[in-house]
Amino acid sequence: MAGGKQSPRQKMVNLMYLIFIAMLALNMSKEVLAAFGLMNEKLETSNAKMTENNLAFFEGLETKASENSEEYGVLFQNAQEVSRLSTEYFTYLEDLKKGMTAEVEDPKDYVVMDKSDYLDNHFFQGDNLTPEGQKFLDMINNYREGVTKALPADKLNDVKEAVATRFSTGGEDGKVEKRDGTRQDWIKYHYEGYPMVASLAQITQLQADIKTTEQEVLKGLLEGNLTEAVSLKNFATTLAASKSAFYSGEKYDGKIIISKTDKTSTPVKADLTMDGRKLAEGKDYKLEAGGIQLLVGAGAAGDHEIKGTMVFMQDGEEIPVEINNSFATINKPNSAVISADKMNVVYRGVANPMTISIPGIPDNKVTASAPGLSKRSGSKYVMNPGTGRTVSIRANGTLPDGTPVGSTTEFRIKDIPRPSGTVRGEAGSAKMPRRNLEIATIGALLDDFDFDLNIGVNGFKFKVPGQPTVVVNGNKLNAQAKSALKRAKRGDAVQIFDINAYISNNRSYKLKKVSPVVVELTN
Repeated sequence: MAGGKQSPRQKMVNLMYLIFIAMLALNMSKEVLAAFGLMNEKLETSNAKMTENNLAFFEGLETKASENSEEYGVLFQNAQEVSRLSTEYFTYLEDLKKGMTAEVEDPKDYVVMDKSDYLDNHFFQGDNLTPEGQKFLDMINNYREGVTKALPADKLNDVKEAVATRFSTGGEDGKVEKRDGTRQDWIKYHYEGYPMVASLAQITQLQADIKTTEQEVLKGLLEGNLTEAVSLKNFATTLAASKSAFYSGEKYDGKIIISKTDKTSTPVKADLTMDGRKLAEGKDYKLEAGGIQLLVGAGAAGDHEIKGTMVFMQDGEEIPVEINNSFATINKPNSAVISADKMNVVYRGVANPMTISIPGIPDNKVTASAPGLSKRSGSKYVMNPGTGRTVSIRANGTLPDGTPVGSTTEFRIKDIPRPSGTVRGEAGSAKMPRRNLEIATIGALLDDFDFDLNIGVNGFKFKVPGQPTVVVNGNKLNAQAKSALKRAKRGDAVQIFDINAYISNNRSYKLKKVSPVVVELTN
């Protein structure tokens, strides 16, 4: 390779490399052309949909104008003029597109639309415009000025500004500034030398701008009138769900619903019932913008149904709307629920009061069961435990959606604590004169016990120092005990023990051995 000359093989490699780059450029060009074509298809689909929407707006305004020409007549005339201008310009652009693709076998074969010949010849003749080129420029200018003139002078300024921007044809000199700082005619800048498919998409975009302008004008003309029925200005949101309360872990199926709240959405009458009871307007409900305001109480705990119809006026006809809704009422809590861990205890021999409920479920739909458990009313129960050291209470209920709910709680069973003997209400030890002891009542009590039990005494033993033990039946000293007491000396400690106590309303329950009581004589 002396002298910098390349071998035949190297020349061949370089040539193949150039061919490869050209092929990449060719493929990239095809992809770009196809992209323009797809963009054109999407714009045409959007234009078709917007045409339907604009027609609905136009027909709505026409109906209003026929019903109230004084309020809507002029507005409808403005809309008619804008619609005429839009149809005329849209049709012109559609005919232009048909002419562009007339010689193309398959109008969707976008890769063959890479030439700029059609519009170059159709619009331009040297540095000047052809009659068709001048017409294209005049059509866009006439549409811009015509729409602006058709609109009320003191309204829709934002729409006028948008129209001026969408259909601008350059500055006052009709030129636009290029990247290199030079200025060029607007029409040449946008349409000269471009592949046909690119120009096709750009013209379809102009048609989309026409449809957008037409819709904005129609909405703007109806502002404060028909717009109240088609815009979201007078709407509010509400939550609607299959039920009024949900539980943790449950899927919330609510929907956010919008509803009108202006005077045009006020029902003219309604026929409602709650749980089969007919509701009276003014007393139980009132008609208002957007629906019905209920004035009824929430009722007793449980599910409640609101049924019936409300009637709206539409185009002179009564339109009924069915109502079929429900809500749930639960008892209002009047206290906090506070529990101590590991302190679930019931006492044997005592009627233990209990409250059993499941949040969100009415008491009449809750059942509870356990040995010794009985229901009183509502959520109130009584437990009288039997043998054993524990008892399990099972509570079951059904949620509004039919789902069963249940749980079991275990309680420890404890015996009633050991009572303390008393003399004249004093336990443990006491000091008193001989005469007071002679007439005192022997009793027994449960110190700091949660239940107020009526404990009676039907016998005890009486011991005076140096005297035989006397067995007494009843709860007062008998003659033998009084005789022994007379022999006691001042300062002697008289013992009262083996006190036989019982629960007045449950004599079958055997209390634990009662603690003795000692009395020191003071005389």
